[in-house]
This record gives sequence, C-alpha cells and structure tokens, in this order.
Amino acid sequence: MKHNFERFNIGSHLIERLQEHKIEKPTEIQERIIPSVMRGIDVIGRSQTGTGKTLAFVLPILEKLDSSVQQTQAVIAAPTRELAVQLMEVFQAYADDQVQMQLIVGGTDRQRMMDKVGNRPHLIIGTPGRIRDMVQASALETASIQTFVVDEADQMLDLGFLEEVNEIASSLKGDVQLLVFSATIPESLMPFLKKYMKQPKQVEVQPDQTAPEAMQHWLVYDKNRDRREVLLKVTERLNPFLAIIFVNTKEFAEEVYQDLLDRGYNVDQLHGDVAPRKRKKVLKKLQDAEVQYLVATDLIARGIDITGVSHIINAEIPSELEYYVHRVGRTARAGWDGTALTIYGRSDEASIAKLKKQGIPFIYKEFRRGGWQTVEKRADQKPTDKGTIMPPKKKTTKVKPGYKKKARAEAERKQQRDRRLERRRTKSKGGRK
Repeated sequence: MKHNFERFNIGSHLIERLQEHKIEKPTEIQERIIPSVMRGIDVIGRSQTGTGKTLAFVLPILEKLDSSVQQTQAVIAAPTRELAVQLMEVFQAYADDQVQMQLIVGGTDRQRMMDKVGNRPHLIIGTPGRIRDMVQASALETASIQTFVVDEADQMLDLGFLEEVNEIASSLKGDVQLLVFSATIPESLMPFLKKYMKQPKQVEVQPDQTAPEAMQHWLVYDKNRDRREVLLKVTERLNPFLAIIFVNTKEFAEEVYQDLLDRGYNVDQLHGDVAPRKRKKVLKKLQDAEVQYLVATDLIARGIDITGVSHIINAEIPSELEYYVHRVGRTARAGWDGTALTIYGRSDEASIAKLKKQGIPFIYKEFRRGGWQTVEKRADQKPTDKGTIMPPKKKTTKVKPGYKKKARAEAERKQQRDRRLERRRTKSKGGRK
C-alpha cells in the first residue's frame, strides 16, 4: 500500500522514519508547503503550534541534501537555544547516517565550534547570533548554502535578532531558497521579507481547534487582591504533575519563583536572564520529572516540547494575546488531559472578550467548600462595556494564608519524583487515552 507522503517524491528512508513515528497522513501545512520546498520556491508559512510545520521543512530539506558532497547546504535559524536543540533532534530523528549536522548556539567553546563548522557539515542549526558569528569569522562557507530557514520569525523580531538574521541573509548567494515560518507577520518584518524573498508562496494554516479538546480553560478572579497572593492560593489548591506558571516579565518571574521557593515548593525558572547552561539543566530536570512547578516567561511558550505538563497557570494574561494559545499548547499533548488556569482582574475583561471570540471556551472557577467549583452566572452579574460577564464581587473576611512548610524532607521529595516517573512510564505505554 502506498504511503501518503510518497506523492511528494520523498525517498524510502524518510518514508520508513515516518512509519516508525506512526505518521501516515500529512497535515494541511505539510500538504501545501512540502511540494514548494521540493521545487526550490521561497515560502512564507504562517502557523501556530500543533500544525506540523517543522516536518514541512525538515522532510524536503533532508530529501534534497546531497550527503556525498562535503558542503554546508542548509542553515536553520531559531530564536532560542532550546528551540534550536529541539529542531536538531527532529533532523536527527529523520536523517540517515550519512548526513552530518552541527548545532551552533551560545554557551559552548567558540574555537571548537569554528573547527566543527569549518568541516562543512551538511546542515547547520543554531541561534542567529552564533550563526552570524560563524559567518563573520569565515568559518561558515556560505557559497554552498542552498536553503536558509528562519523559524519563529516574529519571535526573532521580539527578541531583537532581526539584525543578525538580516546579516546572515545578506551573506548568502542571490538564488538561495528562503523559508520563513511565523505565527504572525508583523509590519516591521515586511521590509526583510520584501528584500530577500522572490515571489514567495504564502501559506496560512490554523490548527483545527484553537486549543485541544482535552483541555479546560479556567478563569479565576483575583478579587482585586495582590496577584502574587492569589497565585500562591491557587498553587496551594492544585496538585499538578507538572505546572508551568507563565508571567509577562523577567522581574515578575523572579518574584514568583522566590515566593514559591520560600514556601518549600519544588520549583525552577526559565526566562531571558537565565544563563544557557542553567537553561539546559532546567530542561533536563523537567524531562526527568524532578520539577513540579516551572515559572517562565514566553521564552518557552513557542516550540518547546515538555512531556507531562498537566497544568498551565497564567499569572497574567499575555500582553500579546496570540501567546495565550502558545502558552496553553504546552499541556493536553500526546494524549494527556490538561488544565489552563488564568488569573484575571477587571482590567483584563477586554482581553478575555477577544479570546472568547477566538473560540476559547472559558469556565469561571472559584475555590469553595474545599474544592474548585464552577461559578454560575447570576442575575446580579452585569455585562461590562465590552460585553464580558464578570463574577460579582463578594464581601469576604480576610484570612491569613496558611502556607506550606518551608522545607520538604528529602525522602518525601524522592517519593514524589518516583511517583511522577512511574506515571510518565505508564503514560508512555498507553495507560491514558
């Protein structure tokens, strides 16, 4: 029986790898982009997490590589070290043994990296700063590069890397194939696209759903209290396998991290000020189920795949609303259920109304009588100017928060870790559908 991907003229090795990963049918973005990449056409792909866009360029790039020629033929730029590592893993999962590839990111020895790049691996995957560095040092031979991929272009823009990407693109030959992937195409990205792209094929694909069916979206009202105090109350009342707490700034991330650490939580953090070496250690701890709470900015909301995230807690609604979908997309993956809990205040009602229009099925929740209860709409709840119904403000007696003990015994911590690992092993064997 003919495999669905064979019509793209993809070789038998890639078909076998797809079958090993139980991938039979191409997604919409793969259907629309793979033929263009195979023909050498420039492509602008607009898609969010979960559309399968990574394989849309990984498969045709690997198919077109000539491993018999010792030249660098494709360069893939990613906005963060973590995403570059993940892209490297995908290429490694599908490439045959003859394809040589090199990861170039910060936090590694520069001279050693120059030596490896100088050996002309077939593929280079890295962050914009390090790729530009290799170009400027003449370690990366650009004349042989046939394809240049800019992944998560809008995040490149947000992180201030567009200048580095521009310098890399300007060093390439005029007929290089340029593939740009982004969740959005901001106006400030247009000059770059017009300068380097030749009549690109533009493809926009949205996920079948705004968010996975297995996810619940909770809204928890802050009742005009300090957001950190409300967040601590929320964490007391959840028992997640792994929860990612998203905040909007590095400063707030540090404050929340310290709050949880002071109260004995098994917590770590990821944001722009965390050194690359530390980031790598944190991600390893997450994969080994050694962390229960992770405080993070939107640095990891895009592209990073962490297994077993049971809860997303938005301590703040993201400033850029499209990041809501990216954030919550870290949970309810690979058959897991998931809960996305967002703490909101009255100033957030316009943002909530916009997210509802995008199809987010919010449920208002409140902790009552020892459990989470759905807040029913009542007659005394009045619509705001934006049309959002807000829970009524209640008069409550302030009760001093009863926080967890500051320290947990090492034996208890080990038992929790063992239970999480056992749950993950059970899950990987198909224990939960």
